[in-house]
Amino acid sequence: MGVRPLRIDAIIVGGGASGFFAAAVLGEAAPGRKILILEKGADVLAKVRISGGGRCNMTHACFDPPQLVTHYPRGGNALRGPFTRFQPQDTMDWFAARGVRLKVEEDGRVFPASDRSETIVECLKDAAARAGAVVRTHATVADVHTSESGFDILLTDGEKIPSRRLLLATGGDRRPLEWARAMGHRIVVPVPSLFTFHIPQDKRLQGLAGISVEDASVSLQGSKWCQRGPLLITHVGLSGPAVLKLSAWGARDFHDLGYKAHLTVNWRGDATAEETATALLAIKAQSPRKLVSSQGVPGIPTRLWERLSAAGGAPEGRRWADVSKKELLEMACELTAGVYIMDGKSAFKEEFVTCGGIHRDDVDFRTMESRHCPCLFFAGEIMDVDGVTGGFNFQNAWTTGWTAGRAIAAGL
Repeated sequence: MGVRPLRIDAIIVGGGASGFFAAAVLGEAAPGRKILILEKGADVLAKVRISGGGRCNMTHACFDPPQLVTHYPRGGNALRGPFTRFQPQDTMDWFAARGVRLKVEEDGRVFPASDRSETIVECLKDAAARAGAVVRTHATVADVHTSESGFDILLTDGEKIPSRRLLLATGGDRRPLEWARAMGHRIVVPVPSLFTFHIPQDKRLQGLAGISVEDASVSLQGSKWCQRGPLLITHVGLSGPAVLKLSAWGARDFHDLGYKAHLTVNWRGDATAEETATALLAIKAQSPRKLVSSQGVPGIPTRLWERLSAAGGAPEGRRWADVSKKELLEMACELTAGVYIMDGKSAFKEEFVTCGGIHRDDVDFRTMESRHCPCLFFAGEIMDVDGVTGGFNFQNAWTTGWTAGRAIAAGL
């Protein structure tokens, strides 16, 4: 007779943030249980390691759950209950209790005080190890089957590992969604979120890479989506918080448009064309002999103002005294309602995030357990939940990992 395979109490597929956090929480709540983390890659926590430019923006200092959920284009309402039980302050306390010093930056983003993502990586690895979790890398799961006593996890090398509980924490990987579909779950087709806009042929932006405006708004024409915040000109178009928030909220609309869209940019935040025309008229009255290109409205960098004023009808060399009323109105419209043609996208640095995944209604967010398959749990980005940039996606990972870990421990 062959040797019977060792039965694991809980298998976690996915060696990322939510998987490791769940393993640590589970092991601490249920000491002595056999926990196995399966990671298909050569290393674990790869996304944590490269996040935030290697600094790891690990959460956001927003401690009011009703306010916190407003930063999630999809899944905010589902997360409200979990956030009342484990929110950013709890995350910060958890890491602090394990020796990680944190700092909160002016915009609310939270980083390790070391400014090294490796600090978070090592804390998670150590916490999971202390909780008794065993990690296997290069362990690619080929399929998952239910069994009388739980699950059989089949690896690509032919190995079969039985487990009483199963947690899928596989991020944006498409293959696990097929396992879930086979077990009765609805799948919302994943599409990219958090991306920058390609606008490569616009003369107003060419050569201005690195220039930013602190308060601008960007909207997707033909939709309800509009976001406000800092706006950054890049070598190929636009980025910055306003663009990233718009890409997240409008992710499905952008996908349906094939990432070819007309955008409206208000370089003055929420100022109207009429208000801007009044401001330009005041500049004209105060500085009639100055060149238009050298005397613009506050908040608009000089080089950008040169381009926008020229696009609005005031060519180089024009003095304010010679600007007609029509030209002044055209400049005001250019500043507040300029149209820019987007013809593609790029992922935002290392923050590849998707919207879509396991349908939220198929998950009990009190426990993160499947509503269709007992003893199957989900955590992190595998579900149709995603946040804007700023640490919110990691907070989803911590909260859902904590919830799943506690629920699994309670049921073992």
